[in-house]
Amino acid sequence: MNVVLLGAPGAGKGTLASQMCQAYGLRHISTGDMLRAHMREATALGLQARAYVDAGKLVPDALIIEMVRERLNEPDCQKGCLLDGFPRTAAQAEALGAIAKIDMVLYIDVAVEALVKRISGRRVCGKCGTVYHTSWHDREECAKCGEPLSIREDDKPETVLRRIEVYNQNTEPLIGYYREKGLLKTVDGSGTPEEVFEAVKTLVEKRV
Repeated sequence: MNVVLLGAPGAGKGTLASQMCQAYGLRHISTGDMLRAHMREATALGLQARAYVDAGKLVPDALIIEMVRERLNEPDCQKGCLLDGFPRTAAQAEALGAIAKIDMVLYIDVAVEALVKRISGRRVCGKCGTVYHTSWHDREECAKCGEPLSIREDDKPETVLRRIEVYNQNTEPLIGYYREKGLLKTVDGSGTPEEVFEAVKTLVEKRV
């Protein structure tokens, strides 16, 4: 089973990916991690990608697709994989479909207000790095070392809103593309991680 996982920042993709990979024996493929690994190991594809990165340019789709193709052909992906972070556009989805059979596309749908609340509630200790959330830690000091907590720039409400807007603009055509293919399954991501996973299991069992 090859699955594409879609969801805005804060939707809970990381948690769901971990649950699904453990339950179904899927290999989690993060294209960001894959790209960094290729560049770190100085593979032929990594060296090509590095040239674009060093020039301040985006790595072309063709290179990313080739990395994905190589990864999907490795033995640990034979039971299936979960693609996280790719594709990001309908053009990338079409290219992916030419090299792999996608069985299901899961879109974790969460209201913008809830996403902002989830992300902007994060607080981090500058000394020990412990991360908290205002929903369960209402103090301004770290419980471990007593240092003041702060909010990361990326977690500020105005920044979060911009990130979500950009994601939605890029992803809307992709959602339409997979809906037309009959592959898109929308999951309500407003519940607990356990509730979301139960909903996903129901969808997987129906497919099987």
